[in-house]
Amino acid sequence: MKNLGIILIAVVLFGLASCSSNRFNTTRIQNLDFNQYKTYGWLPPIDSLSKDYFNNDIAKHNIMTTANQEIERRGLRYSKENPDILFRYVTIVNNKKRLVHARPYYGYGGPWGWYQPWGFYGYNYHPFVVGEQRLRYGHIILEAIDTKTKSVIWQARGTSEVNAPEKAINNLPKIVEGVMKKYPLQIK
Repeated sequence: MKNLGIILIAVVLFGLASCSSNRFNTTRIQNLDFNQYKTYGWLPPIDSLSKDYFNNDIAKHNIMTTANQEIERRGLRYSKENPDILFRYVTIVNNKKRLVHARPYYGYGGPWGWYQPWGFYGYNYHPFVVGEQRLRYGHIILEAIDTKTKSVIWQARGTSEVNAPEKAINNLPKIVEGVMKKYPLQIK
């Protein structure tokens, strides 16, 4: 029975460790048939005026190569002349602050003082702020623009925490794949 508990704890910890911190969001023009678009092209990326983590040849290559593969997997083919749809991307890195909270724990005495290792016997008050944590997030936004109407018809964003610029650049293909999963056409 004790071994079963250890195995269960190990499985839960493994599951939590494998959770992705990447988040994806999308919006589109509703009731638009995306099957009408057969060819695509690219507009230059938008200058984001943020940190230059993704403004280098390796990052651009990682984004463009993965995006082209994912778009073509959905049945579109690249065309320099007169494409049906144009894609563009913007990368943003910004700083955020998150409040760090703590919960006071008041237990009943015992041989270990106020700490009760055999269960919860205390009263848990409301959390209070003990400090701030600074976080850096990287965003990739992909947009699809109808060349006839010149309007954005689809937009998706992938967000990931950035701890080191090199890791963030190496993670770009994974983020772009996640963003393209939000495109209205499925892989063919």
